[in-house]
Amino acid sequence: MEKRRIQAKDLWLFAAQVGVWAAILLLFPLVMLLGTRNWESTSTSMLMVWQLLRAPLAVYFANFYLLAPFLFFRRKYWLFALCNLVLILGLNYGFFFGYFAMKEQMPEMTGEAWIGFFSGAFMFFLLNGIMAAVAVGIRHFIRVRRLRQQLKEEKAKNTEAELAWLKNQINPHFLFNTLNNISSLTQIDPDAAQDMIARLSDLLRYAMYETNKPMVPIEGEVEFMRNYISLMKLRCNDRAVVTEHFKVDNPHTPVAPLLFISLIENAFKHGLSSSRPSAIHISLRQQGGEVEFCCDNTNYPKSTADRSGSGIGLENTRRRLELLYHRRYEWQQEVRDNIYHVKIIIRL
Repeated sequence: MEKRRIQAKDLWLFAAQVGVWAAILLLFPLVMLLGTRNWESTSTSMLMVWQLLRAPLAVYFANFYLLAPFLFFRRKYWLFALCNLVLILGLNYGFFFGYFAMKEQMPEMTGEAWIGFFSGAFMFFLLNGIMAAVAVGIRHFIRVRRLRQQLKEEKAKNTEAELAWLKNQINPHFLFNTLNNISSLTQIDPDAAQDMIARLSDLLRYAMYETNKPMVPIEGEVEFMRNYISLMKLRCNDRAVVTEHFKVDNPHTPVAPLLFISLIENAFKHGLSSSRPSAIHISLRQQGGEVEFCCDNTNYPKSTADRSGSGIGLENTRRRLELLYHRRYEWQQEVRDNIYHVKIIIRL
């Protein structure tokens, strides 16, 4: 399919060039026809124009389709120049080598006449050289455009592949941590564990079947975060305070799926302590074309021995933001008074 499309583009390009050259060849005869209304003089002028421009035309197409792509762009400059020289001399043999015939037939020609002859020959040679340069220039312009288009397409494919990989990294990471919570809860409260399994089933259903598009309605993301926070609250003790606040003006606003879940997961991982007071506050606000997500939690960083997650969640979140909302997002992150604060502002 792609091969046929490229061939069609090449045929259109060839047709356009033939059309331009046909217009150049017919321009003077057409003016002659409109001015004299004489078909004989028009045909004579057409023959003269053809005799004058047939060599530059051949030089142009030879350079465009053969010499430029196979010699010039492969940096065989000396061979390219030699081939052009042979081509121009061969196509204009009668003109350039008419000197010898004129010398025999008109030995009385003055020096000024010979100067005029060689000046004309030089100008004609220069015209052919200009046509070769024009062909190479146009071919180079088209080549650069195609290369840029190919690079753009390859970059888009790589971006899509990277985004898919990053999103696939989120789901197993989230799943492993949640299953660990359920496993520990089954021995303490089987009923609560069963409730968590039901909630996890809803979350996985959304993550697997509703987020297979580049963008999803923000109401689905909010509901997903609410369920996730409710599920994670079950692991909190009496010394932990978890609050949430969501305000969405337009529930159909499209956002990237599962974009904030790693930050929420990070808050529960590093914001809870079994022996000290803990606090987590999560908020999301959508107004107009802007989405603001904030997460504040007490800072109880895990030891180096605890490498669950290994920080991959935050790295993936920042990378997805850069790929999806390049120059349209702000990331604020700091630790102040033992409170870890992160804020993301996205301009949709």
